[in-house]
Amino acid sequence: MLLLIATLIRIAWPAPYSFIGLMIGSIGLMTGGQWRMRSGAIEFYGGATRWFVRRLPLGKSTVAITLGHVILGQSSDGLDSCSAHERVHVHQFERWGMLMGPAYLFASAWAWLRGGHFYRDNFFEREAYAVDSCDASDSNPTRC
Repeated sequence: MLLLIATLIRIAWPAPYSFIGLMIGSIGLMTGGQWRMRSGAIEFYGGATRWFVRRLPLGKSTVAITLGHVILGQSSDGLDSCSAHERVHVHQFERWGMLMGPAYLFASAWAWLRGGHFYRDNFFEREAYAVDSCDASDSNPTRC
């Protein structure tokens, strides 16, 4: 019973972000995109989802973004290459829940104010890149 309650809380706590991801992914499906379930997350790619991801602040080099239990990616291959990285973000959403958005923005601002890069030096990104082989350095434009 406690395990069921813990699972429901883990899903409900970041639900507002998951809902936004589901809406974007649904538009992607209506425009030729695809979806799949993998490791407790729903992944959308292609169609308008690809268009959306390419227009994020880091531009065309962004491969994927996580919103709660939803991962939005440009392509199936891109999602495969950043799978471990994006799973870290899913777990971060499970820990931080509705506070993840403000916490992520604060971490970016803090990194920038300390003279670092708003993305590469963000605590949440450093944690995700620590478990994945994809690279956030300026020499490699692939960003998960």
